Amino acid sequence: MKKNASQYYLPILFFIVIILIWQYLSSRTVVAFWILPSPKEIIQVFKEFPELIWSHMKPTIIESVSGLLLATILGVLTALAMHSSKIIKQIFYPYLVVSQTIPIIAVAPLIVLWFGYGIPAKIFVVVLMCFFPIALGLYDGLKQVSQEQIRLLKSMGASDWKIYRYLKIPASLPAFFTGLKLAATYSVMAAVIGEWLGGNAGLGIYLTRSTKSFRTASVFAAIIVIILLSLAMFGIVALIDRILLSWQYKKIEEYEDISSFN
Repeated sequence: MKKNASQYYLPILFFIVIILIWQYLSSRTVVAFWILPSPKEIIQVFKEFPELIWSHMKPTIIESVSGLLLATILGVLTALAMHSSKIIKQIFYPYLVVSQTIPIIAVAPLIVLWFGYGIPAKIFVVVLMCFFPIALGLYDGLKQVSQEQIRLLKSMGASDWKIYRYLKIPASLPAFFTGLKLAATYSVMAAVIGEWLGGNAGLGIYLTRSTKSFRTASVFAAIIVIILLSLAMFGIVALIDRILLSWQYKKIEEYEDISSFN
């Protein structure tokens, strides 16, 4: 219990110390306010402009969630297709890797040309960044399923569908959720990058406007909101992971209890 408690209070204590040092340096004007605003000034932004921040949050949330859901569907279908057919794997796997080597900024003119400056362009960027870890995670999970267990089920007359349902899918879920949690943290960042391409609203737009007008406190406020949204996306996926794979976490906790007892 002490070890588990230290995992929480030590990071919180360290964060409090950083904030106090930050406030002290800002109040003593050791660093100019337009370079490093004080925590109080950043909090003041949330107090003075809550509606403005919320109006820019909504498009980013819509883009992040929509893009992540679409990336999940495409990633799952791609992983299943590659696992079921070696030919499909040989065709698509190289392009799956290549998709992650293309800088978003490099294809920005094409994205604008294809989708314009609206929400579809931002969703496309989210899908482009989130698709890879989801597809690769599920594919690796399916590939690592024990061949002995597969042969055992086949000897018992199980069809391919039943093998997927009762063995392959449950066994690959840990790897799938690892990729999905990684993609969830990317989704908000991807939406913000997509908003940098242009548009009327979104945290990326708010961030750009605040930077150009030297409102550094607003820049920090936007960064904080982006971090909180990313953590929320990760937390939701982690919660679903905990619910669906509760049996696995129970085994891990039992193993840790036995190890600590020994």
